[in-house]
Amino acid sequence: MRATHVPATGTVLVKEWPDPHPTRDGEFVVRLVAASVCGSDLHSVLHGTMHPTAPERAGYPGHEGVGVVTESRSETFPVGTAVLCVPPGELGGTFAEFMLLDDLHAVALPEHVDPDDLTEMRRYMMAQQMGTCLYAMNLYWPTEVPARRAGTCVIMGAGSAGLFFLQDALLRGFEQVIVSDKEESRLQIARELGAHTVRVPQENLPDVVSELTRGEGADLVIEAVGSDALRAEAVEIVANRGIVGWFGLYESFDPAPVPVYEVFRKSVRLQGSVAAQSEPGLVSFHEAVRRIRDGEVSVDYCLGSVHTLEETEDVLRLAERGGEGTVKFTIVP
Repeated sequence: MRATHVPATGTVLVKEWPDPHPTRDGEFVVRLVAASVCGSDLHSVLHGTMHPTAPERAGYPGHEGVGVVTESRSETFPVGTAVLCVPPGELGGTFAEFMLLDDLHAVALPEHVDPDDLTEMRRYMMAQQMGTCLYAMNLYWPTEVPARRAGTCVIMGAGSAGLFFLQDALLRGFEQVIVSDKEESRLQIARELGAHTVRVPQENLPDVVSELTRGEGADLVIEAVGSDALRAEAVEIVANRGIVGWFGLYESFDPAPVPVYEVFRKSVRLQGSVAAQSEPGLVSFHEAVRRIRDGEVSVDYCLGSVHTLEETEDVLRLAERGGEGTVKFTIVP
């Protein structure tokens, strides 16, 4: 099969790999219909945080994808089942023609979904990243009523993850959601979804948050870019006893500065999120599929340009530059 190969930081090739086959009960092979680029892929491939075994892994770093089962030793996922692929994020595998999964790392799509309908399959592919956002949001702001009211939520970054956080924050009852980004095209989507937007650096996010919250700060701030500077700024704009959710992947393996004095002074809770793909029962991913099926969320703004495997490195570099108006890139094997 054809799949990407990352032999070193900054290089993505396409080569032939052995076809995968199930060897144990519960395993099955998926023919990938589509995969999508995640912001964490940029850090992994371009910024030096790739997994130590990356050069040995077919389809790395892709971990968002949809496809159809072609060979199976699973009672849950028989041949012909359309599935959302949920491999462990650090291992990847979706930038390929085929991949091996097991019962613990996939979600069946609704029976009406036609695997040959690329548009519909791409819509459900968004449930992978949306699922990681729902998992994170349950850590940042549990579904049980928190001690403080759901007043203001600030989301740093209007990429696909930030826009999923925006929709979930509104469903959880936040009175106002403020979204910041550099790209006006993404902010336009955020406004259409119901956010107050801030275009940085032309506008000063701390000043806007202070004005809109009457100096109190935001109850919840989510850093969805993956920037050490923004993680520090999140502490600046969060309210006393507020919560800061770190979602964007770390920039490097090196220690990063944290405004410790402000964290103590405000009694801030800092909450990271990782390993959603290990959630028992993949509850958050099932919920994401349901929301898409029932039309509770909008995802069509993510159906951007479609590219071949051979274009993967170029697409990653384009995404690194801001995407030029595209929220989500699709790779089709």
